[in-house]
Amino acid sequence: MINSIDFAEIEAASDPLVVFEQWMRDATRSELNDPNAAALATADQDGAPSVRMVLIKEVDERGFCFFTNAESRKGLQLAVNPRGALCFHWKSLTRQVRVEGAVVELPPADADAYFHTRSRVSQLGAAVSRQSRPLESRKELEDSVAQYGAEHPDVVPRPQWWRGYALQPERIEFWLAGDDRLHDRIVFTRSGTEWARQRLFP
Repeated sequence: MINSIDFAEIEAASDPLVVFEQWMRDATRSELNDPNAAALATADQDGAPSVRMVLIKEVDERGFCFFTNAESRKGLQLAVNPRGALCFHWKSLTRQVRVEGAVVELPPADADAYFHTRSRVSQLGAAVSRQSRPLESRKELEDSVAQYGAEHPDVVPRPQWWRGYALQPERIEFWLAGDDRLHDRIVFTRSGTEWARQRLFP
């Protein structure tokens, strides 16, 4: 586990994304399942929030990248209110990272490239799923997958509504559990290309 000396180094860091990359490497070694899973919060036009888990597939100059059905609840919310918040929680490390910022759509080529890395059944499922809308039965879903697979025996076309998004970080907070709930928290806030750093009360 990270110790207080290590956290002091984080407090002196100038780029939170470098810190995040190290924490993600640590989580990849210690978490049993999906270290790249994060809770994604979005809100509708009235500000009513909803949250769900997503897999963050890349973190780079574009932001924190994920893929989803643009006609799902989160997709529709992002269309009218293109902002979001992520929370990574790595229980094995007693660490948490929160990220907030604007969400932009990735180019179709990015969605194509990632879509075709998924297993064939996952591609078929994504193609037939009317995500977040009512489903009569499990059989209806399985039948739709089988039929679409028969119609596309080779390449599964990516549906135009299956898209990639990037949350562009404006605020990143690192949290580490401490004894007696005396936790360590450091928040980075971005202004242009520069990051400001601040320690927070737990």
